[in-house]
Amino acid sequence: MAQESNSPTRSELDGLAERLAAWTPPATETPARIDREPAERFAALLDADLGDQTSLPPLWLWFYFLEAWPQSNLGPDGHPVEAPFYPPPSPRARMFAGGRVQVLRDITFGEAVTRRSEVTDVDVKTGRTGELVFVTVRHRYLGADGAVALEEEQDHVYRTTPPSPGSGAAVAATAPATTGGAGAVVAPGRAVRLDRARGRLDFRPDPMQLFLFSALTHNAHRIHYDLPYAMGVEGFPGLVVHGPLLALLMLELGRRTDETPFLGSFEYRLRRPAFGGQHLVVARSSEEVTVSRHGDPTPLATSRITAKEASRA
Repeated sequence: MAQESNSPTRSELDGLAERLAAWTPPATETPARIDREPAERFAALLDADLGDQTSLPPLWLWFYFLEAWPQSNLGPDGHPVEAPFYPPPSPRARMFAGGRVQVLRDITFGEAVTRRSEVTDVDVKTGRTGELVFVTVRHRYLGADGAVALEEEQDHVYRTTPPSPGSGAAVAATAPATTGGAGAVVAPGRAVRLDRARGRLDFRPDPMQLFLFSALTHNAHRIHYDLPYAMGVEGFPGLVVHGPLLALLMLELGRRTDETPFLGSFEYRLRRPAFGGQHLVVARSSEEVTVSRHGDPTPLATSRITAKEASRA
């Protein structure tokens, strides 16, 4: 006997698309002072040192402009139930899919910066877990003079289907076991190692690092720090590494090797999840910088990075 499909019908998708076509959330404006402390905390997580650097590495802006959600607004998975750019109906689970960044000038420590944000695109599709809503948000970061210093677009995917035991089984089935077991604590050492001979970064994220990154970004999504929830409810083989952390690691390779000392543009896509305890490798491949598992060339994340001089050509 055939099982009834949980996938939305074409009419349901068309109805949702019409509803979202009328969804026009107002733009937001958020001020912040770019103090050194948040950047130094992330540098410590990487076992790096900012030294006497006076400017903020480009996407380290993600440690500023953080939303302080009331506890009553957090759903059982840790995501906010209501937020300015969360599409209706709620609640929805959010996944970070990728983005694009254009750097116009450096942002210096101590500078007052305003972030202006707006939704620029909405699309409805269907996937394995049901109906998916793709939302693109544009952020512009302006200095005190009102000029844009950096502009980025972030692509987010929202699903309505609530997590259930085994809902991550498709991912888990294709993911190799994490070294030492899911969520294993890695022996002390440098969190991110630069292998200059091979021109790559090696990283084996452990639960402490994932918890600290969640704290730095004020991200309460439980798949990153609550192992029983990640495995028992969402069906993942371990703690999920944050997508933004993978993006930052791809930029970190150029920062540590001085291959891209002056970033012009950065385009990245998060293709597959990485899990705590896995040996991750960040390396340059042809024109791309990728993140993959050690011994498996299949990319988990890919990016294209352009130096500022080339972007002006």
